[in-house]
Parts: sequence; C-alpha cells; structure tokens
Amino acid sequence: MGNDECKPVSASRRIETPAADIFKLLADPDRHPEFDGSGMLRPGASNSVIVGVGDVFVTKMYVTAMGDYEMHNRIVVFEADRCIAWEPGNPELVRNGSCWRFDLTPDGPNATVVTETYDCSDSPASVREAVDNGNAWLAGMTKTLERLDQLCTRQ
Repeated sequence: MGNDECKPVSASRRIETPAADIFKLLADPDRHPEFDGSGMLRPGASNSVIVGVGDVFVTKMYVTAMGDYEMHNRIVVFEADRCIAWEPGNPELVRNGSCWRFDLTPDGPNATVVTETYDCSDSPASVREAVDNGNAWLAGMTKTLERLDQLCTRQ
C-alpha cells in the first residue's frame, strides 16, 4: 500500500465552551488522560504546559500488545486557541511519521467546533497497517471529543 492511499481521519464535535478554555486543556499534557478516548493514556507523566512549536511532552501509555511504554511527543503546530498538533515518537523510534492535531473553530460567542485529526500518511507501511490507515482510531477520537465536552461543560 502506498502513502498516497492513506488519508487523514477526523472526528468533530461542537462543544458549548469558548475555544480558549478548550485550548488550555489541550495545551496541558498532564490533563490528556482525563479526556483520552482510546483508553491508552495513563496518568503520572510530569510535563510543563505547552507554549510553542518544538516543545516535547511525555505520555505514559498502555496497550495489551506492548504493555507499558512512553511516547515523546513533539509539538509541530501551535496557534493559541486555534490549533495544536504533535508527532509521537520515543527513544527507540525518533518519529513514526504520524501526527495528532486538534483544530478549534469558534461557533458563536461561547461554542467551538473541535476537530481531532490523525494523519499517518508519512508513516511506514507497518504503522499504517497496524492502525488501518488511522481508521482504528476513529471510535477513540469520537470518545475523546465526548469526554472533552463533558470535562469542559462541568468546569
């Protein structure tokens, strides 16, 4: 399968919260386990709040096939209150060619359309196959947005 056959996958949700409030949660990696819909993120990493491109944050992860592990995520897009994106990697694999991105589009004075996108089009075939060209993440992305909504609307 060639990279040209792999397209980014996305899920969106309108959340009754201003973009700035949502962005604060996304820019604080230690809060990510609270809204992670994949069930893979674990609490316990100690990170600083993200302030710009080039920042790196660590996520503690668990999946049955790999057990416990860590990902070192490098920020590749940072536009306050609008967009944040990172490329995951680890000490054994500097990057795997994939990217996670959240776009925030204001929808009225106190609501935001949040779109989570996963793009593995630059990943090796083994990564693309393991995640079904990103389709394996769609249910978790939808759950992430549901949890993000719940977290934002009860604060």
